Amino acid sequence: MHSRIRLRSSAPVVAGLTLICSGTYLTPAEAAAHDDSSDGKQKQFSDPKAGAGDKGKGDTLARSLNNTKSLDKNPVPHGEENILVTGSRMNILREPVGLGRMPEDVMHTPQTINVVPQALMEQQNVKSLDEALRNVPGITASVGEGEGGMSGDQFLIRGFQAQNDIYENGLRDFGVYTRDSFYYDHVSVIKGPSSEVFGNGTTGGAINIVTKAPHSGNSYAANFSGGTGSYYRGTIDLNRQLTETIAVRLSAMGNSNDVVGRDSVFSHRWGIAPSITFGLGKKISYTLDYFHQNDNRIPDYGVWVVTKPGTSIGRPLTEFGLPRTNWYGTTFDKDNISTDMISGRLTAKVLPWLTLSNDTKGGIYHRYFSASQSNCNAGCTRAFFSNVPQTAQIVRNGGLGGPNPYRQSDWSIQNVFSGVARFRTGAIKHELISGFDIEHVEDHRKNYPYNMTRSGTNLLDPSAIVPGLERLNCAQNPAGLANIPNGVGKKCYKDGAATDIGFFLSDQIWLTKWFSVKGGFRLDQWWSVYSATGGVKTTPDSHFSQSELTVNPTVSLMYTPNDDIMVYFNWAESTTPTSLYVTNSNAPYLTDNGFSPERSRLYELGAKYNAFNGRMGFTAALFRLEKSNATLTDPTTGDVSSSSDQQRNQGLELSASGNITKHWSVIGTYALYDSSVTGSNTPANLGKRIQYVPKNSATLWTTYDIAPQTPYNVSVGGGITWRQGVWLDAANTARVPATVNFDAMISHTISKHWKIAMNGYNLGNRLNYSNLFSNRVTPSIGRSFLFNIAATY
Repeated sequence: MHSRIRLRSSAPVVAGLTLICSGTYLTPAEAAAHDDSSDGKQKQFSDPKAGAGDKGKGDTLARSLNNTKSLDKNPVPHGEENILVTGSRMNILREPVGLGRMPEDVMHTPQTINVVPQALMEQQNVKSLDEALRNVPGITASVGEGEGGMSGDQFLIRGFQAQNDIYENGLRDFGVYTRDSFYYDHVSVIKGPSSEVFGNGTTGGAINIVTKAPHSGNSYAANFSGGTGSYYRGTIDLNRQLTETIAVRLSAMGNSNDVVGRDSVFSHRWGIAPSITFGLGKKISYTLDYFHQNDNRIPDYGVWVVTKPGTSIGRPLTEFGLPRTNWYGTTFDKDNISTDMISGRLTAKVLPWLTLSNDTKGGIYHRYFSASQSNCNAGCTRAFFSNVPQTAQIVRNGGLGGPNPYRQSDWSIQNVFSGVARFRTGAIKHELISGFDIEHVEDHRKNYPYNMTRSGTNLLDPSAIVPGLERLNCAQNPAGLANIPNGVGKKCYKDGAATDIGFFLSDQIWLTKWFSVKGGFRLDQWWSVYSATGGVKTTPDSHFSQSELTVNPTVSLMYTPNDDIMVYFNWAESTTPTSLYVTNSNAPYLTDNGFSPERSRLYELGAKYNAFNGRMGFTAALFRLEKSNATLTDPTTGDVSSSSDQQRNQGLELSASGNITKHWSVIGTYALYDSSVTGSNTPANLGKRIQYVPKNSATLWTTYDIAPQTPYNVSVGGGITWRQGVWLDAANTARVPATVNFDAMISHTISKHWKIAMNGYNLGNRLNYSNLFSNRVTPSIGRSFLFNIAATY
């Protein structure tokens, strides 16, 4: 890839560009000195894979400062500096984290960060956030919980909940939906507590999506995919430069597919993401973008986990011969979601040493959700393991009589103002980051009862038809609502709201050229309210409120003997109030410990190495993550409650990414986790492994280009995703086996503009499990193939 960048005010911009592209840090004074002595020569970072066909693709480095990319081949005007940037698209150490509050690249951020680069998503034909995150060890997807309170993208990082820790360009995405990846540039996973940057939450870490933004020059891309499971998908990505400083971009998607290996489960969705940038390459730039996604899908609560008579460990029913295709929903089950978000990102380099940013985002989320929570109870289990398994019957109601269908209407708004100042006090260099964050979110739900209890169905041969079943309005049958415990009862309307005001400050101080210390904190004031009203009149309406003042500090030590090596130590804390999950849970936040929030603490020692002139990047980290007053999710009700439990997860994480040779690229990760419950009100749970945390997990993806830039060119690639078996409950009495997934791809480029490709997924057709919960799991897709044809101009 080659990107030509024009710099008019070179002093501050060269500093940032050098930082992001090569790992060299320049202070304003050094940048100015560099500008004075510049001889106009090009600075080059070799990329053995770069070529003319890379136009519009691997230019993340070039646009990392201002979210623009320069493909302009016109002569450079007199007086402007010309820098040619090249590098490996797979070396994740070169990627920016993607938000102003973390201005360094991955190489110079003292924390474990896994990146799913755009090149990897293209090769794997990634279509969703969930698929992208399968390349990251330590991330587990969780199925919808309890009485229908949670669904959509629900992730755990290092075994800890992260459903409220998904961000786009550094701003929280409060929506509860399955995210399509058609407008993604890359995805970063920041491991470990990060409340100093993101605010409350981030016990295990944060997921930050960096979206596509307008760039200079014109580019036009479209592709179509089709394959197994009636899969049809089309996307476009169009960029047009209107003037020297204004560009627009449009990404759009249409997708329809069945889930291979699951009966009756499908998704029909479409989305659009237009954006416009004012001030391309200028000291002041503003990007305005809009996102809409509409998704009509069938929810899948998977299969039940049972304990075979005579054994003590529960396993999924499919491990005992139940067909993986069986789905236990009804014709009433659906998940219809409409998501709208608009955001504006302002960057102003007001002084050579000072950059200000103001990011604003608003979201509106509408959803109608109806699902059946299948249950193979004791009678069902006995029949299944008897001589007449065909008599086994499951029930479709949760333990509280639900889940009920509900209609959800949410809205949110957030504004983050921040400043980055680089200056000296005598011989000491500083990078000071400070600002404030204000956010508000509201959730409104109306629940609907059925006219009767949903009848069950045969375990081996299920039917989605329930004769006589009707969905009613609340007033017609309030007694048919789910009975939420702790005095809430059967209520029609459940409303929640929360406001957070935060102030953050950090300062990185270079004591020498090769050693720096960074310290910071974030102060948050959190308010939340919840009410449950209407419904059965014999139970009074419920109203809850919570106010929490939190302080989350962090300290880092960084040893950088040269631009390509960093050894660091990081200590950080985070706080998660029990009422944080406003849009995720249909039940009120409950606590046995005086509304005390969940607290986590991280100790991490790591190293990062940028090798072979930037072709390869290596990382290694030892960490210890401690959590107190852990939040728990009730498997029956979906209640999120605090406890006095203490947990500890410690281990090792490794990664390697980049180009081994000119035509051979690789990205691989490995994680070794030693997790344990160190304190609990349930003595039997002490010393048990934390649920959902694998002891070992690894990912590997590699590609090789054969006869590139010839009519006979072929790219072949493949990889493996491996996750050791995990426990599903705190008592370690239910377990899911290991996941082993083999994928592959082959592609051929026709001229410079057209490419055809074939991807194969789960080639071994192994029975894996993608979404986990304490009493049920969802089988992953079976063997499938996807053909793709793409055009880029």
